[in-house]
Amino acid sequence: MRRTALVFLCALTLVTASQCTAQIFHKKKPVDKSTDASNTAEPDKQLYDKAMNDIKHGRHEVGRLGLQTLINTYPDSEYLAKAKLAIADSYYKEGGSSNITLAINGYKDFIVFFPFLPEAAYAQMQVAMANYQEMAKPDRDTSHTKAAEEEFQTFLLKYPKDPLVPQAQQRLREVQEVLAEGQFRVAYYYYLKGDRRAAAGRLIPLVRRYPLYSKSDDALWMLGDIFEKSERKDLAGSYYAQIVKNYPLSDHDAPAKQKLKDFGMPVPQADPKALAWMTAEQNTPRPKENVVHKSFGMLHNSPDVHMAAAHGSPNMEPESDEGGDLLKGGNTSSLAMSGGSGSGAVSGGGGGGTTGGGATTSSDAGSSTSGSNTGAVVDVVKPGDPAPAASSTDANGDPAASSDPNGSSTADANSSSGSTDASKTDNTQATTDTANSNPKQKESSSKKKGIKKVLPW
Repeated sequence: MRRTALVFLCALTLVTASQCTAQIFHKKKPVDKSTDASNTAEPDKQLYDKAMNDIKHGRHEVGRLGLQTLINTYPDSEYLAKAKLAIADSYYKEGGSSNITLAINGYKDFIVFFPFLPEAAYAQMQVAMANYQEMAKPDRDTSHTKAAEEEFQTFLLKYPKDPLVPQAQQRLREVQEVLAEGQFRVAYYYYLKGDRRAAAGRLIPLVRRYPLYSKSDDALWMLGDIFEKSERKDLAGSYYAQIVKNYPLSDHDAPAKQKLKDFGMPVPQADPKALAWMTAEQNTPRPKENVVHKSFGMLHNSPDVHMAAAHGSPNMEPESDEGGDLLKGGNTSSLAMSGGSGSGAVSGGGGGGTTGGGATTSSDAGSSTSGSNTGAVVDVVKPGDPAPAASSTDANGDPAASSDPNGSSTADANSSSGSTDASKTDNTQATTDTANSNPKQKESSSKKKGIKKVLPW
């Protein structure tokens, strides 16, 4: 029995060993790739699929090289548009300042070459998001921030029915919060310093352009205080009235009402839409500001946008050069100014201009007033400038001699009044002769008559 068992075990071992040896030396049969599904695909599709697989696994440079080969080799391929968009997406996903710039250029090229494809809206949104990702803090460079505002506005105007519209609106509110915060910080610095002109020159366009800004009520209160200290209670009351009407839940609402009562001005009723908006904003959950949050925020380059509005329509108007205290050619300046129920502007200089409701426009040739704006226009002459021409009205409000854009007096030199002195006549004659001899000097001389300002200081 023992011998039989031993023989059986030996036979079993030999059979097992022979099977293992057969498996080791067994060769796999070659696969016929001529019938493979991938082999029947077009070469451009093969290039596209391989490149997308490389990008998916983080091999961005290899994937972009394959996509560029597809574009150069098959210019009529149906995957041409997808390849261009995939290259821009690859730069965007890879990140970095240089790659973001290349991504923006790629998306813009896609919009130019394929403006009617559904992906054009996505490309425009990505251009805005690329600038949004590169935004700096409010006290730093605002080039990407302003570019993001412009691109989001372009997206909302061109594709108002796109599913990405709610996201674009919220991002635009956040961008405008950062821009307004930068202006407010500068204005607040001048406000504390006591430079009322510099502070008002930044606060006025802020409250006009960014009504959804989280500190718009503070800006209006500062404007009211500035004009009140300047003994312009009519202008101060207009800003206090805006607080009561447009920001009824603000901490400045009760003091603003008291100011209006002290001035003897009517107290307006709160706007129901503004009340509903502020109620929705106060009910929106936001992260609490604490020491830890502020400490970590200092370590990040991106701005803090947690206080940005979550409701309301953002400003869709592009930024213009008319707002703020801006110095222009010919020593002229313009200062935008908002009235009680709307916005206006007061501009001075040789060219003049057209503004919105309640606007006052003044020029060297004359002045025109429309709306209910009560801002006064004061002539300010800098040292070294030529003497200003006589104003259009005298102290009693009667018409007086005024100068035309060419620098010549409209009053009759032989009139019996004789109010023009010899020195002014000589200066006017010299200016006229010089202007006639040189057209460029003629134009510049009309702009250097004086600087028109709305603020009384």
